Amino acid sequence: MTAMPQTDSATGSTSTAPSSRTRPWLVVLVACAGQFLVVLDVSVMNVALPSLKADLGLGTLGLQWVLNAYSIAFAGFMLLGGRAADLYGRKTMFLAGLGLFTAASAVGGIAPEGSWLIGARAAQGLGAAALSPATLTLVTSAVPAGAARSRAIGTWTAVGAAGGAAGGFVGGLLVDLLNWRWVLLVNVPVGVLILAAAALWLREGRAAAGRRLDLPGAVLVTAGLATLAYGIVQTETAGWTSAATLLPLLAGLALLVCFVAVQRRTEEPLVPLGIFRNRAVSAANAGILLCGSSSFGMWFFMTVYAQNVLGYTPLQAGLALVPSSLAVLVGSKAAPRLMTATGAKPLAVAGILVAAAGFAWQSTLTADGTFLTTILGPGVLMMGGIGLATTPLATLATSGAAPGDAGLVSGLVNTSRTMGGALGLAVLTTVAAAVPAGPDFSAVGAPDGAHLVPGYAMAFRVSTGVLLAAAVLTAVWLPRSVHRTVQKP
Repeated sequence: MTAMPQTDSATGSTSTAPSSRTRPWLVVLVACAGQFLVVLDVSVMNVALPSLKADLGLGTLGLQWVLNAYSIAFAGFMLLGGRAADLYGRKTMFLAGLGLFTAASAVGGIAPEGSWLIGARAAQGLGAAALSPATLTLVTSAVPAGAARSRAIGTWTAVGAAGGAAGGFVGGLLVDLLNWRWVLLVNVPVGVLILAAAALWLREGRAAAGRRLDLPGAVLVTAGLATLAYGIVQTETAGWTSAATLLPLLAGLALLVCFVAVQRRTEEPLVPLGIFRNRAVSAANAGILLCGSSSFGMWFFMTVYAQNVLGYTPLQAGLALVPSSLAVLVGSKAAPRLMTATGAKPLAVAGILVAAAGFAWQSTLTADGTFLTTILGPGVLMMGGIGLATTPLATLATSGAAPGDAGLVSGLVNTSRTMGGALGLAVLTTVAAAVPAGPDFSAVGAPDGAHLVPGYAMAFRVSTGVLLAAAVLTAVWLPRSVHRTVQKP
């Protein structure tokens, strides 16, 4: 039977669907699978760096750009990807983004030299930026508002967090059993499988039919975010006060100021600035940014602590963090049910405080720490709390948006989490490096990385402070009820 255009009265979006409606859980499954794949690649390359360094002859700067090329493209193009999902269709952008991501993974997996790999990683990030905002919009449009949608968003949140958490384990497993190239090549069959499922089960939908893309705004915000992300990652090698860091940071901020000025004068802006007058959208995104700044750093510091101080192999370090990964899954899946009893705002504040308690516990780590007291216990608290907090925050952010801005708000949520993670990791690594190293007792049997422990501990103390500030901000700024902001056409 020929597909017919339909209008969703609940969301105001138009779609082209077959006569038999796709089951919502299939849409959620496909969308979450895509989200897991692209978030996984934020961290999966970390444990592969020593192997590809020997194979491709990359120096320290080249290795840094294997990681940064992905995160910069991912963060920089996210808002553009979100608005494109509104204008050109969620299914279209999901398929296009996943297709590019899968093809780039294949190129990176067979890369003959470092420049090919770095270029492939940038293309992966661009594909991820097109796909990721569409995943949340697909989830929220497939499931009606209410408890069912909260559960679906909880699943999306859990899968995304699990993707970041699983990177070290998956990467370590593939490098130990095969080689570093399979860290990228494994995306190809998985990506093709998800593409086939998406083509069969996803329905097309456009939430902003008849509008056109704000090209000047798209160029400015993409260039601004990408330049800002570049400046942030430069801090890892150049520090915060060097010209190599300050110039791109200032340039990125200047481009974003120009973007705001253009948005004020454009009839059909990429980002209607009025959306930020909605406290649910603005406060929830601020909370997600601060939570992301701590959680991304948590995975990094827990991994390097396990390997550098406790002497774990990459695979052992990945396995050690499995309970933390499960904790974020449990927290995210429990959040929708708890929200019905407590409300979204109180649960978000409680989750952030639980995570802060875990970070405070982790800041007491020592060079002779045990798995139970320095990885398992604090890790479960940290990530369980993040899972409890992020689901209600994402629910409030998306519920407060007008139908035509669904993809945009999804892009904002993803951008807040990704940029928060990049900024937080850069700040925390700088803080850790600035702390005077402890005494080196390796000659008398202490772990080789024992002198790094004071820096790691300080990073967790700073994260604790960030989360306490996030709890106060959420308690004061976030409204108890959501009022949807309707933008002018």
